[in-house]
Amino acid sequence: MGKVTKTDCKYQKDDLLTVEITDIGNDGEGIGKVDGYTLFIKDAVIGDKVSAKIMKAKKNYAYAHLEKVLEPSVHRQEARCPIARQCGGCQLQNMTYERQLEFKQNKVWNNIVRLGGFDESFIDSIMEPIIGMEEPWRYRNKAQYPIGTGKNGKPVAGYYAGRTHSIIPVDDCFIGVEENKEILNVVLAHMEKHGIAAYDEATGKGLVRHVLIRKGFTSGQIMVCLVINYRGKAVGNSNEFIAAQNELVKKLQNINGMTSISVSINTDKTNVIMGTEIHTIWGKDTISDTLCGLEFEISPLSFYQVNPKQAQRLYEQAITYAGLTGNETVWDLYCGIGTISLAMAKTAGKVYGVEIIPDAIEDAKRNAKRNGLDNAEFFCGKAEEVLPEFYERLSKEAKNDGTIAEAGMSGEEDHVKALHPDVIVVDPPRKGCDEKCLETMLKMSPDRIVYVSCDSATLARDLRILADGGYALNKIRACDMFSWSGHVETVVALSNGPLGDGVSGSLF
Repeated sequence: MGKVTKTDCKYQKDDLLTVEITDIGNDGEGIGKVDGYTLFIKDAVIGDKVSAKIMKAKKNYAYAHLEKVLEPSVHRQEARCPIARQCGGCQLQNMTYERQLEFKQNKVWNNIVRLGGFDESFIDSIMEPIIGMEEPWRYRNKAQYPIGTGKNGKPVAGYYAGRTHSIIPVDDCFIGVEENKEILNVVLAHMEKHGIAAYDEATGKGLVRHVLIRKGFTSGQIMVCLVINYRGKAVGNSNEFIAAQNELVKKLQNINGMTSISVSINTDKTNVIMGTEIHTIWGKDTISDTLCGLEFEISPLSFYQVNPKQAQRLYEQAITYAGLTGNETVWDLYCGIGTISLAMAKTAGKVYGVEIIPDAIEDAKRNAKRNGLDNAEFFCGKAEEVLPEFYERLSKEAKNDGTIAEAGMSGEEDHVKALHPDVIVVDPPRKGCDEKCLETMLKMSPDRIVYVSCDSATLARDLRILADGGYALNKIRACDMFSWSGHVETVVALSNGPLGDGVSGSLF
């Protein structure tokens, strides 16, 4: 197929067109057509009539910039944040929250039907209403602000503009906690006063790279971690990593809820924010928070859901779908610090968690002990390696001598149950489950599978594999974890039944 030339395109770059927005794309961009030619327009809302300038033209479609709203949609609202259009974080602030929830519900439905190949009327019958937020602002308990140098030479904090590493100064982010603004002002004022340079990606020079802020919504405890390009020799926690460090610490201490202040050493030229070397310079090494009635210890490197209120509702839905009565054996794959594992351990017989990140597994073990749960065990490794290896080893041993040999777990009876569990829970990264992991799940043949997903496209692909392997879809529910963005979480209940095409009766 030959290269598309300008003469192949109906319209060219910089052409200005009037467009009626009739659809929404996966990331919330408006979609409209002019004489059959499709335009994707960020910040346009379905129902808008807009003037748009083409930025990148292809043969059958183009990406365009919203120049002016000529006739606003009934679903359009004024963005609360003044830099919403420039910032890469929130794509949907100019869309009413009610319409946003409808968009996310439809996004999940479309992906499961179109990409998964499931019957439309059947998915209609099992899909429950999306779990929205009562208050969709100030929900993030974690923020990572890049630090740079403004045009006036002063240090600035903010967020990267979409698809760039240019920092847009942010005075206050409305999806973050109110304390963020006060903390950033203290850090930036200290840097300016003492001539502390922000990190420069181009040269690799400068000290302060990012400011990480975390808050426990239940505990009220706050953590600040400064990510620094520090090349000196660290001598315990008493070493001064930042000029006039004690002065900075005293000012941060005065902020209500301050519990932990640390530095993270990152001298690499990388997009990875956090370094692995952490030094606490004041207070505790961790903060705590409560989720699903469990107390979790959170370090600067811990994974913890950024929207705890919605995370609790999502996990409660997953537990309901798991149908636990107190005796079940459960595998929790991609378990992180054990939030779902431990929540299920309260009402299950035995839970096994698998996670690739060693620090997360250590957090999970500590959290189990902290909450007095001795029926949860955790294993470090890739789910697609740990689960198949476990299954093949125990299956072989059982076949050879009719017994289940010791495999790093407690109790022979537990091993048998773990080989054929009642429930498998998966909460994979955006790329979805590894094919080998799915194959092993089908071999282990659990009664129920609960799939928690942050990407409904890869979810649809994996549901098709599980359905073809003999599992029936019973319930689907989306959950708005990231208000004002195009992202949406989904939880699906599947059962091991005679039909795998999604037409068997529901268990719920």
